[in-house]
Amino acid sequence: MANILLAVIGWDPKGWEQRFRALAPQHVIRVWPEQAGDPSEIDYACVWNPPRGLLATYLNLKAIFSLGAGVDDLLNDPRMPPVPIVRIVDTDLSMRMNEYILLQVLSCHRRQRLYDAQQRERLWRDHEQPPASEVSVGIMGLGELGSNAASLLHRIGFKVAGWSRTPKTLPGVETFSGPVGLGGFLRRTEILVSLLPATPATRGILNLDLFRKLKYNGALRGAYLINAGRGALQVDNDIIEALDEGALAGAILDVFPTEPLPLASPLWTHPKVSITPHNAANSQPHTVVDYILRQIDRCEFGVPLQHVIDRETGY
Repeated sequence: MANILLAVIGWDPKGWEQRFRALAPQHVIRVWPEQAGDPSEIDYACVWNPPRGLLATYLNLKAIFSLGAGVDDLLNDPRMPPVPIVRIVDTDLSMRMNEYILLQVLSCHRRQRLYDAQQRERLWRDHEQPPASEVSVGIMGLGELGSNAASLLHRIGFKVAGWSRTPKTLPGVETFSGPVGLGGFLRRTEILVSLLPATPATRGILNLDLFRKLKYNGALRGAYLINAGRGALQVDNDIIEALDEGALAGAILDVFPTEPLPLASPLWTHPKVSITPHNAANSQPHTVVDYILRQIDRCEFGVPLQHVIDRETGY
């Protein structure tokens, strides 16, 4: 038997609690803050956006599980206990992100915003459509989600490249790495997809200087940004400036430095921006809880945990 803390902010915790209790009646589930009990008794913490410093009071933790794909809040907490932080690797989560990335890449490739605007004007006009094989897509971040998205886009027929902090290889995908490889990656990229984690090295990386290095004269006659990774990576004002000067032809944004996106943000009404409410790949209790319980079983039986986060790289 293990004592499991469930601390969730920003989501309704009921579905998570119900799933844990249904699948793990042998464990004690304590929902923060009302049922948290004695911190010294907690073995595992399952969290989403916990208050800074909260987990430092749990002195006997064996592992921490993030309920979502991101671990930014955990890595940015200076009082985070020195125990393994486990990321979610889930087929359903990966599929949802694949769906989102494919949808948005195709919306850029097939000029869906242009046709939406024409519909509002009752305008019947066709436009030149390059084949996918002539369009260069670049994925920043080749972790689980980024690698899956890159492979899917390659199978669809796009010219796909990936950039990561350290060298990686993917069948059919041109790969670049590190600061030395970033320039070459950007120069060949028309549709830039960001799936990087937020680390000190990546914060603010999606800025005007980077956008100006993208391939703006390729098959699409413009460069596009899709950020479904972390909001801390992008500089909102630089996105607007890049759109206005033509360095970007469009931006599709699922994440933002401040969420919800403030009502006063000019991104809401910019004609070249599409916004979604951080829902590219929402975690689902029915699959994620299963995964966490399997990991807890591993730990209880002395088997090493899988998918432990490297605190330096965020992967």
